[in-house]
Amino acid sequence: MPRDIPVGNRNLLVCFDRHYRIRDFYYPHVGQENHVRGEALRFGVWVSGRFSWVGPEWEIDLKYGEDTLVTDVTLFHKGLGVRLFCRDTVDFHEDVYLREVDVENLQPAPREIRIFFQQVLNISGNDIGDTATFDPESGGIVHYKGGRYFLANARGDGADGLSQYAVGQRGVGGKEGTYRDAEDGILSGNPVAQGSVDSVISVTLQLAELGRQRAHYWVSAGRSWSAVRQLDGVVRARGPESFIQRTGSYWNIWARKETPPMEWFSEKIQRLYRRSLLVLSTQIDGDGAILAANDSDVIQFNRDTYSYVWPRDGALVAHTLDVAGYPVPAENFYRFIARVIGHEGYLLHKYNPDGTPASSWHPWIENGQRQLPIQEDETALVLWALWQHFVIYRDIEFIKPLYRSLIKTAADFMTAYRDQETGLPAPSYDLWEERRGILSFTVGAVFGGLTAASLFCTVFGEVDKAAEYRQAAAEIRDAASTHLWREEANRFCRMIQRNGDGTLAVDIGVDASFWGLFAFGMYTAGDPRIAATMAALKKRLWIRTGVGGMARYEGDIYHRVSRDVPGNPWFICTLWYADFVIEKAQNEAEMKEAMEIVNWAAEHALPSGVMAEQVHPFTGEPLSVSPLTWSHATFVATIQRIVRRLSKLQSCSACGLPMIGDFRRENWLERLYGEACDSIHGLCSL
Repeated sequence: MPRDIPVGNRNLLVCFDRHYRIRDFYYPHVGQENHVRGEALRFGVWVSGRFSWVGPEWEIDLKYGEDTLVTDVTLFHKGLGVRLFCRDTVDFHEDVYLREVDVENLQPAPREIRIFFQQVLNISGNDIGDTATFDPESGGIVHYKGGRYFLANARGDGADGLSQYAVGQRGVGGKEGTYRDAEDGILSGNPVAQGSVDSVISVTLQLAELGRQRAHYWVSAGRSWSAVRQLDGVVRARGPESFIQRTGSYWNIWARKETPPMEWFSEKIQRLYRRSLLVLSTQIDGDGAILAANDSDVIQFNRDTYSYVWPRDGALVAHTLDVAGYPVPAENFYRFIARVIGHEGYLLHKYNPDGTPASSWHPWIENGQRQLPIQEDETALVLWALWQHFVIYRDIEFIKPLYRSLIKTAADFMTAYRDQETGLPAPSYDLWEERRGILSFTVGAVFGGLTAASLFCTVFGEVDKAAEYRQAAAEIRDAASTHLWREEANRFCRMIQRNGDGTLAVDIGVDASFWGLFAFGMYTAGDPRIAATMAALKKRLWIRTGVGGMARYEGDIYHRVSRDVPGNPWFICTLWYADFVIEKAQNEAEMKEAMEIVNWAAEHALPSGVMAEQVHPFTGEPLSVSPLTWSHATFVATIQRIVRRLSKLQSCSACGLPMIGDFRRENWLERLYGEACDSIHGLCSL
C-alpha cells in the first residue's frame, strides 16, 4: 500500500498509508529500525456513544501544505457528523512527530467528542521485551527498549494534558490490544505492561453546535528517558503549534531556494518539481545514506524491504540534488560512500543506513567459481556523479580527502576489472539485479566513471594516471561499438556473456536501461545507433493501453499484472525516454514529446504528489513501493534537463551563450567571458 504522505527530518521518518494510518516510524536512522514494522497506528473518534477508527469508512483527502513537509489532511465521517482537519509533521530540528487536529461538529447541538491515539511500537523491529508505562512527570506514555525511548502525549483546547490513557498487552493470551479498550469511549487507566504491548491516549473536546476545537498529539523520540522527557517538556512549554509553524516555514524556504526557470511548465508541474525535492529529503538519512524507499509493505513480496542504500540509486539521486542546487545532502552521500568502500575499490550490492553491508542475493561463488557479487555500475556512477558535482560547485577542498581513498581506488579497480578478450568491463550483475554478464548499461556507466576519474587526475596534476584512465575508457567505448552494437538487429544488445566453452552469447533483448549508453557520455543521443536503439524501445516497451508509459523490458515479471503488456510502466524508464528526446532535440518543437512524458508522470503521481516505482498498466494505480526515491529524482533531473536544453536552444546569436543562464555558474562564466556579451546577465538584445 502506498505511503502517501511521508514526513521526516533525516533522523525521524514517519510514513502514512492511504487510510491515514502511520505504518512506518524510523529512528534514529531513516530506513533502519522501523519501530512500527508495518503495523497500523490507529486514530479514532468517539461521539455520542459511537466510535470509529479512521480508515476505509471515512472520506479521506491526503495532501501536503503548499511546498512544505506539513500535511494537509481532511477526514469526514457522515455517520458521526464530524469533519477533521489535520496537519502532521516531524520538526525540522528536534526529533518529535506532531499532529494538529481541528475537529468540526457538523450537528446543530453541543457535543462531547473524544479523540484517541494508539501507539503500537515494535521497538527496534520486534515485539519482544517492550515496555509501555504511564510517566507521571510528563503526563504521557513512554514506550522503551534498550536505547530507544518514545514518549506520546496530547492535549486539547482548554485542557493541559490527557483525559484518559491505558496500557496493555497484545497478541498474547488472546489479547487483541489496548485499542479494543478504546472502542467504548472509556480507557481503563492501566499504567504499565511489558512484552508485546500497545497503548492508547485520549483527549476530550467540548464542542458547541456547529463548533470547532483543536487538539494536538506528539511523540518525542530519544535515546534515554530523560531525553524524551526534556523534549516533551519543551513541546508543552512552547506549544506544539509553534513547532508545526516553524517546520512549515523551514521547508517552504528549502523547497524554493533554487527555483530554476520554469516558465515552460504548467503550475502543476512546477508544484510537483518542488514536491519531488521535498519527498527526496524525507528519504535521506542525516549521516549521508540515501534510501531507495521506506514502504514496509513490500516485505510481503520477499520478506525484505527497499530501506537500503544502493550506491547506483544514491549516486543518481545525489546528482539530481547537485543540479537542483542542494549540494550538502549530496556531499554527505559521497562521504558516506568514501567510508564504506573497501580498499579493493568496488562497492557491494547495498548498504544499511549505518554503513554496514546489507542483505544480498548475489553469491561469491557460482558453479564452483569465485566471483565478485557486485553491480559494477554502482561503483562507476559514484565517480561520474562526483565529477558532475565538482563541475557545478568547484569545491576542491571537498574533493581533496576523497581523491585517493575513493576516486583513484575505484578507478584502479575499474581499469583492472576487464574482460581480457573484449576489453569491456568484466561480468557483474545488472541494475535490475536479475542477470550477470557484460551489460550495456554497466558499460556506459564504467565509461562515465573512468572518464570522471581521468578528469579528476588532470585537475590534481597526475597526468600519467589521467592518461591511463582515459585510455581505458576509450578502449571500452571502442569495444562497445564492436561487441554490443549488433548490425543484424540494427541496435545495441542488452548483454553479452560467456558460454561454458568460453564463446560469447548475445542477449538481444530490449531494455529501458539502454539510456545508460548516452546518459554518461559514451555516445551522444544524436548517434544514429542510439537513435535506432531508442526507437526499438519505444516500439516494443511502450504500454499500448490508456495508461501509457514504458516498461523495463519485455516479459518483466516483477509485480506482473498481465501478459498482454511487456511489463508495468515505470516512472524512471518512461522519463529516461524523455531524456533521449530532450538530448536529440534541435528546436523547441522537437521537445514536445518530452513535455508530454513529463505531464504523464505528473498525471500518474498520487494526489499528494508521491510517485511509486510502477503503475498498473490498465488502471494507473501505484504498484510496488511508494514513494520510490529514484522516481522523484528522475523527474527532477528530467525537468532540469529540459531547462538546460531549452536554454541552449534559445542561445544568444552573438556569442552562443544561453539566454537563460545557470545562475550558480554565472560568476564563473563572467570571469571566462568578461564583458564580451551582456547575455551572461540575460540582457542581450541581439
